Amino acid sequence: QVQLVESGGGLVQAGGSLRLSCAASRRGFSMYTMGWFRQAPGKEREFVAAISWSNSNTYYADSVKGRFTISRDNAKNTVYLQMNSLKPEDTAVYYCAAEVGLIANYYSDYEYKNWGQGTQVTVSS
Repeated sequence: QVQLVESGGGLVQAGGSLRLSCAASRRGFSMYTMGWFRQAPGKEREFVAAISWSNSNTYYADSVKGRFTISRDNAKNTVYLQMNSLKPEDTAVYYCAAEVGLIANYYSDYEYKNWGQGTQVTVSS
């Protein structure tokens, strides 16, 4: 088990930027595959981005590709989501997720056993 704490959400105008952070509570962070998911009101939770533990390969949903960047700092036990060119449809609660080692499907929330409490991102038009 690892505890995850997200921060960095807020209110931003369309076209603006935010950087989300997710701090993990334990050693061995470098062994975890990390993901970001989001859930808008009335919608199911959806994949946003993931970064592998082994070689830091990154994966993105088509809707955010080219605008969002996921990165990790293993020395700080932290994963980041840099969000640029934000759109109103990016409005959601953003969740950080973690799972140790390799996972079969980075895009599926069922693959991740550890979740943060979420941080609200609101993009105004």
